Amino acid sequence: MTKLKVGLLFGGRSGEHEVSISSARAIAKALNAEQNANKYEILPFYIQKDGRWLAGDAPQQVLGSGKALLESENSPNSQTQTLERWQFPSQVAEVDVWFPILHGPNGEDGTIQGLLTLMQVPFVGSGVLGSALGMDKIAMKMAFEQAGLPQVKYKALTRAQIWSNPCVFPKLCDEIEATLGYPCFVKPANLGSSVGIAKVRSRSELETALDQAASYDRRIIVEAGVVAREVECAVLGNDQPQASVIGEITFDSDFYDYETKYTEGRADLVIPASLPDDISRKIQDMALQAFAAVDAAGLSRVDFFYVEATGEILINEINTLPGFTATSMYPQLWSHSGVAFPELVDRLVQLALERHSPASAE
Repeated sequence: MTKLKVGLLFGGRSGEHEVSISSARAIAKALNAEQNANKYEILPFYIQKDGRWLAGDAPQQVLGSGKALLESENSPNSQTQTLERWQFPSQVAEVDVWFPILHGPNGEDGTIQGLLTLMQVPFVGSGVLGSALGMDKIAMKMAFEQAGLPQVKYKALTRAQIWSNPCVFPKLCDEIEATLGYPCFVKPANLGSSVGIAKVRSRSELETALDQAASYDRRIIVEAGVVAREVECAVLGNDQPQASVIGEITFDSDFYDYETKYTEGRADLVIPASLPDDISRKIQDMALQAFAAVDAAGLSRVDFFYVEATGEILINEINTLPGFTATSMYPQLWSHSGVAFPELVDRLVQLALERHSPASAE
């Protein structure tokens, strides 16, 4: 039987470059597992932080070591560097199906998905629309609102509102205080993994956080704080997706920031979460609604706030390309739902092929 050549695409031009490498190593191991080894051949492609695509020995080296390549280790001379940065390795033409595992901007925001769509080769995960909506927190919340999904109060802002007119800025802060109160969360709209997010409790903290968020992104969102448990549900499928058991995140920091998320021992995953059956079912139903609301495909992790005192469930966000290490929440949720890691990776590849088939376009 001819093996299917899977283009494992990782690295990328975002602050989550190293997370992408960890996810790619876990996926490569799963594709090489006994039940998959006869079906798939891995063609790894590593995108350096400067945007250059590398094939052959370089990505194998990164997968083996788990460490990013220094650009100087594999850079052409200055005369050819700009040209070669935008050239693809010849092995790209051999790929039967792509498995992009690029987290953050330029990886899960629709940009790489648009490129892969132009290549007319199947790829794992959401398309351009689902990826873009899933990445932009403002557009995402608008889609959730249209779908009737309850969420915390929020205010959408632009960099121009924060920076361009010093006279307007105090009024903007007054409005945030009046409508959202403290504590509230200030977030860049288009950065993943809690990058640039600040929890604020005072006017001075709010002003600083808004200025900092505007330095990251031209679109900013401010959300009301809520006292709640943070629970998550994994979704797998295309037009008939399935929802996993529910998991809960507990942590020892003030909120689930980047450091807490990626520092060993700072956060614990509780699977399954200790929840009433009706609450778990409602969260699963809402996860599937969110998946449909942004036109996601393949995989997503949907995060919620559960206000235990009132029984209220509020959707927080959807992540259309979640972390995929063996200890990440998404594969762990499916493991506890009866889908082991190698089987999960296999199903994602098959879902990519299904979505790209002529029948699915009819």
